[in-house]
Amino acid sequence: MQQLSIIIPTKNEEEHLPRLLASIKEQSFADYEVIVADAHSSDGTRRIAKEWGARVVEGGMPGPGRNRGALDAKGALLLFLDADVVFPSHHFLRDTLLELDEKGADVATCRVSPLSKHPIDKAFHGAYNAYVGLTASFRPHAPGFCILARRHTHEGLHGFDEEVAFAEDMDYVQRAKRLGKRFKILKSHPIKVSVRRMEKDGRFGIAIKYVFAELRMIVRGPFKKKMPFPYRMGGRDT
Repeated sequence: MQQLSIIIPTKNEEEHLPRLLASIKEQSFADYEVIVADAHSSDGTRRIAKEWGARVVEGGMPGPGRNRGALDAKGALLLFLDADVVFPSHHFLRDTLLELDEKGADVATCRVSPLSKHPIDKAFHGAYNAYVGLTASFRPHAPGFCILARRHTHEGLHGFDEEVAFAEDMDYVQRAKRLGKRFKILKSHPIKVSVRRMEKDGRFGIAIKYVFAELRMIVRGPFKKKMPFPYRMGGRDT
């Protein structure tokens, strides 16, 4: 059995996926497989994934796509990524997995760093890191673009709740916490994340949306079946 299965839900990600796959290929840790769960891309996403040696399965929206990938995975550990992130170091996987074991975590995430030199992007991501660090012990948060889980934890949760339309990633780690699983924020390396959604929707606009959503979820729980905001998965449509 391979130690790690890397699962990437995609839709029309030919622009961003090669950069992520290249950063995976350059890792000093090599005991992994890559599974791309593709939601009927109309561009070259599937071809690119196969050219880089990934296995392609049928996907869907992010939560269902992650679940489909996990069903096909062979690893004892599952790493869920988005197509537009990049590993910041050749030793990202090695160091992250060592820290996971050292901290005895069942499910974990990393700190985040923007793929941008814009000061406001650095400030927003710094504020996010601070907030999730403060709330980790009682209300864990983990962005879907970087969640690491042990297979038995994922299976015990029955995967991502496919009825949750928004913030299914937060719901996933919070359900794990309620089941007594140990959640940790790993600090070996912050993962590099795209700011494309912030550029599209506006930096302050998206910040307000996420603050509203967080407050609403604290009061009423996860958003079931219906998105609170317009959302389009993945890259450009063709």
